[in-house]
Amino acid sequence: MADEFDVIVVGAGPAGENAAARAVRGGLNAAIVEGNLVGGECSYWACIPSKALLRPVDLMGEVSRVPGLTLGPIDSGAVLARRDEAVSYFNDGGQVEWLDGVPVELVRGRGRLDGPKRVLVTAPDGSTRLLTARHAVVLATGSHAVIPPIPGLAEAAPWTSHEVTATKSVPKRLVVLGGGVVACEMAQAMHGLGAEETTMLVRGGLLDRVEPFAAEFVARSFAEAGIVVRTGVQATKVERPRPGGPLTVHLSEGPPIEADELLVATGRRAASDDLGLDTLGLPAGRPVEVDDSMRATAVADGWLYAVGDVNGRNLLTHMGKYQGRACGDVIAARAKGERDDLPSMRDVAGGYGAPQVIFTDPQVCAVGRTEAAARAEGFDVRVVEYDLGRVSGAYLLGDGYRGRAKAVVDERRRVLLGVTFVGPGVAELLHAATVAVTGEVPLDRLWHAVPSFPTVSEIWLRLLEEYGL
Repeated sequence: MADEFDVIVVGAGPAGENAAARAVRGGLNAAIVEGNLVGGECSYWACIPSKALLRPVDLMGEVSRVPGLTLGPIDSGAVLARRDEAVSYFNDGGQVEWLDGVPVELVRGRGRLDGPKRVLVTAPDGSTRLLTARHAVVLATGSHAVIPPIPGLAEAAPWTSHEVTATKSVPKRLVVLGGGVVACEMAQAMHGLGAEETTMLVRGGLLDRVEPFAAEFVARSFAEAGIVVRTGVQATKVERPRPGGPLTVHLSEGPPIEADELLVATGRRAASDDLGLDTLGLPAGRPVEVDDSMRATAVADGWLYAVGDVNGRNLLTHMGKYQGRACGDVIAARAKGERDDLPSMRDVAGGYGAPQVIFTDPQVCAVGRTEAAARAEGFDVRVVEYDLGRVSGAYLLGDGYRGRAKAVVDERRRVLLGVTFVGPGVAELLHAATVAVTGEVPLDRLWHAVPSFPTVSEIWLRLLEEYGL
């Protein structure tokens, strides 16, 4: 096996795979280093398994709103089996086969920078192999869950996103620390699959990075389902006398809570602790700062790149893949002395505001800036809102359909700065909003994008009518 490649990618998750594949498409050869499963966090412990767990809960909510359909209890065993199938039973053979077809050489082991354009790989058997890059090294190692320094918490072996998405059974009593996306999605998934007592401890507010009304819809749904959300409360101590046994969570106020499992979902940080960044004079455990072409800004000669969570720009799989595509293309162009400033070779989408879906019931999806962010940036803002339940297509989806849409408009240019939808199934509305926001489509043109009747996409017409075109 050769030890020299045009490009070496450290991390075979979606971002790293895309960077390597695009570099190969551009005429370079590439190696990708992975010490765990090829496919990364998203394929086995995040996006794919979490949505497999949430889908039955989502369907139960949808069925409950339609007269004439019979509800039955969710078979959690069948759902967990389906989850196992979705993650290929934690076997990455299919992903490896895809890499072979690109082709990209897979090097199994833990990769660590060992000076300029050098990556030292330690294999599972302890042997080492030194790889050298002719043109570039790309870091795509993702992020990992943060465990807060709460007395007894680490010793209690709490769940993170890894354990909850891979669980073999549903706990009867679950405590969730955090109020963000992972916390909300997994609290609802576990509760819907059979957890009898689910308590969320939220230091700040629920889903505090989206429009406030979105969090209110989710909080109402949680309350109706029996999920207890306690805001402004912190865990102060955790006790678990017996490994795998019940645990006690002591609180900043009120009596302690007894539970069978504790999920920690209080944030993530860049997985850069042991990447050898110190050999380049960069701090470990911090995001690698990059420019819009994903090239590290603090490394001489411009050979180091970072894509996905490890650069701290946007912790979303689709944004990591987007960055990987731009990165691979720009590396190939620079290696061949071609133009490296084409629009596809820069991260532009991040500046508009990345699209995101929160797969709770109701779903929350948004793209662009919130109203607060737009005003803070000095835009001349006008806001338009509309009740999704008043759209004809929503009525046909069942009784009690609840939702809301909000558009943030730049009055000077008459384009959308941000759009948020909350309601059952609204994720399918998001890409139209993403095109409108990223493409800065004038409202006068959107008026002529006629929505099909009777669909919930008629919300676009209603928002424009509210605006007053």
